Amino acid sequence: IVAHIPSLTSCLPAILHHHERWDGTGYPDGLKGEAIPLEARILAIADSFEAMTSCRPYRDALSYRAAIEELERNAGKQFDPKLVTVFLPIALRTSAEELHIGQP
Repeated sequence: IVAHIPSLTSCLPAILHHHERWDGTGYPDGLKGEAIPLEARILAIADSFEAMTSCRPYRDALSYRAAIEELERNAGKQFDPKLVTVFLPIALRTSAEELHIGQP
């Protein structure tokens, strides 16, 4: 869909690869580590944090603390560990309300 919107073509690598995993077990291409575009690695953390802290039809939202702990557990596996260390202090000093967690 985004590929057909000229003003968003620069976003394509981030969108395409934000489900890649730092350890290479993600999709669609099984990229690993630094081979994953930086924007995709950032988006993966933000998308996962938002998903964990939002209610889903199949589960309640995780607490803010539980979502942070999940990011910490998956640093170096699912997520770029350096980017997790950048994200965590921001998340810890920012309230859920300020981040609009769980809101559309």
